[in-house]
Parts: sequence; C-alpha cells; structure tokens
Amino acid sequence: MIIAADGRPYEFFRKEMPLVSLVRFPGIRIDYPEGSGMVLKMTTQMPGFILSIRNEHILLRKLVRDAGATLVISENRYGCWHPAVKSVFITHQLDIQVPGYLGWGSALSGSIVNAFIRKYDECWIPDYTQDGGLAGRLSHPHVLPGNCHYIGTLSRFYNEGNYTGHLPCPAPDIFVLLSGPEPQRSLLESLVLKQLRESPYSAVIAGGRPESGEPWVTEGRITIFPHLDTALTKFYLQHAGHIICRSGYSTLMDLACLGRTAILVPTPGQTEQEYLASSLKAKKIHYSVAQNDFRLKEAMELSSGYTGVVLRNDQDKLSERIRKLSGR
Repeated sequence: MIIAADGRPYEFFRKEMPLVSLVRFPGIRIDYPEGSGMVLKMTTQMPGFILSIRNEHILLRKLVRDAGATLVISENRYGCWHPAVKSVFITHQLDIQVPGYLGWGSALSGSIVNAFIRKYDECWIPDYTQDGGLAGRLSHPHVLPGNCHYIGTLSRFYNEGNYTGHLPCPAPDIFVLLSGPEPQRSLLESLVLKQLRESPYSAVIAGGRPESGEPWVTEGRITIFPHLDTALTKFYLQHAGHIICRSGYSTLMDLACLGRTAILVPTPGQTEQEYLASSLKAKKIHYSVAQNDFRLKEAMELSSGYTGVVLRNDQDKLSERIRKLSGR
C-alpha cells in the first residue's frame, strides 16, 4: 500500500503511520481570505484549480506505472482516476453548497462534480442513507450518480483502543480541536485562547499543525499542543467537559463515533461547514455559532441542551466494496 499526500495530511500520515510507504503528491492549493470575499477569491483561483486537476491526473498515471498499483482510492481528488486501473472517489459533497445569492450555481457545480465522478469506477459516500444521514443534502442529492455507494461514516477512532500511556495533563474542562486552512485556523486559535485566559476553566488545545516541531507548552490552566496523535486526541475528546471545534465532516464523523456533542465554529465562508453546523444545530445534535459571534461563556451555556449522536460503523459495506473492486 502507498499513501500519496501533501502538506499537513502528509505530515499527519508520516507521524501516524511511519511504516507505510508515503509519497509527496501535490494537489489543489486554495488561498483562503482573512475576511469576507470567499466567492471572489474562489473565482479568481478557478484556472489554477483546473490546472491542478490536470497535473494530479498526469502525476497519478506516473505513480500507478511506477508502483504497479491495481486500485486507486482518492478523497476529493478530482484528477485521480485511471483508465486502466480501478479507481474510487470518496466524497460526502455531491450537492455543492453555494451562497444564497448564487443559487443558480448549485446546479452548475453539481453537474461538474458529477461529470468528474463518472470518470471513476465507483464513488464511495461516507454516510448513511437513512434520515438524511449525517451530512444531510450534501450527501443526498436529488440525482445520485449510478456508480455511488453509501459505506457508512468513517473515523480513525473506530479501531483505536483506550489510551493507556502517560497523560501530559489530565482531562480538561474544555478541549479545543483546531483544524482547517490558514489564516482562519490561527484566527480561531487567537480568539478562543484570549477568552480562555480570561476564564476559570482548564483547557487543552490541539493546534492541528502536525508539521510543527514546537514542543507543547502550559500556561497556567491551559495546555497547548501543536499536534496530538490519534490516541491522545481520542482520550481528550472522550473525557473533556466541553469540546470546541470546526464543523469539518471528518471531525463530525469522529464525534459521532464517540457519541460526543460539541460547540461548532464553522470556518467563515466555507459553505459546506456552515451548512453542516446549521443543519446539526437545527437537529439539536451540536450547538454552533459563527466565529465573529463566538463568546465562550455564552456558548457553553447555550450548548447544554444538545445531545450529540452515536453512529457506529461495522465497516461491512466498506469491506464489501473493497472485495468487489480487488476481485477477492
């Protein structure tokens, strides 16, 4: 098995799976604005997106040839299909969310996504069919491409045992799990850290920077880690009094695996995260608040009536798809 990645995902796999073959695989690089203007920013980068898809397709063909690969599984990599090798596209975003004033763009973007999906042998959707699943209309479009299969939610914690090592610090009142692109990751970190310093709560902050070589530091009741491995992340998610995090889909699947609820702060301008946060808030699963409106004390009080959700996956559907494609 070969894992191909770049940037923070590459550093994550390098630390979490040191025995697996790992190669650099550049992909689409998105430059996010610090304030508003997300749509304009994305529009100006569109030619670069198209070029990146073309380049990763060329790079994949070389990688398949050199490695002798017989199956390619890619997450939201639109150029990673191969005409002679079984290829799988994994995504929960089949109904692309666009700002309300660009409603006409939803059908157009959906058509473009479907055109890419049809280049793959299969599309695996990490969600359930029942009751709109976890991702709602993102993963349940009006028209589902014929090569799509729901495989249940995925989480790195499904097969992770309970933590038995030495704890750098005890379970805190608040666990802050940071993730996502800059500059918004650092903006949220500064916002939350300032309010934590003014509060009486103990906290652990996981910085979401696996590439950092910085040591973890303690400031009174607050411990800050540039990065936490899977085992420690699971421990603090399980045992912290409250959780603050982005509403990225991988994080939401991890929360559902552990049956925890969280205070969600969607990345500003990321319509997918904003939709997921709003949808789960309406279902009383997770409380959510816009980044500019985040107030720690208020968020903790208002989140008390939210229940979380437990979605366990026996992985039978995923195993079935792998067996069929690999011919086993």
